[in-house]
Amino acid sequence: MPSTLFSTPRAEPGHLLPAAGGTVVLAVALPVFVVAGWNVAGWALAAALWVAVHALDLFVARARTQSVTLAGSGVQAFALFFKSIGLLAVLLAALAADRELALSAVVTYGLAYTFELGLSLVSYFGAERR
Repeated sequence: MPSTLFSTPRAEPGHLLPAAGGTVVLAVALPVFVVAGWNVAGWALAAALWVAVHALDLFVARARTQSVTLAGSGVQAFALFFKSIGLLAVLLAALAADRELALSAVVTYGLAYTFELGLSLVSYFGAERR
């Protein structure tokens, strides 16, 4: 009998708790940067990218609720592509300018994103099945 873990439909989880969790990771990372004597510009770049990506998410979510047509899905797909390419372009430009700055930004952003993804998965699979 195949598992129904991935085939059972569930409601889309809220985005606020996972985003707040990632923000907490960023907030905890700032004192770590200061105490360790690392370049705070790497943390600032990661935080700026975090805010920009979530601002774009908010914009797309508002556009999606206003338009329930197929065009809303297209906008959402384009936004996902634009976020990924934009994030990579900024991080590559940072890498060309300062390797340590880019590395600290990538690690900090990656930790926040991973925590947000984990919270999203827990809230999705912890939700009641439809």
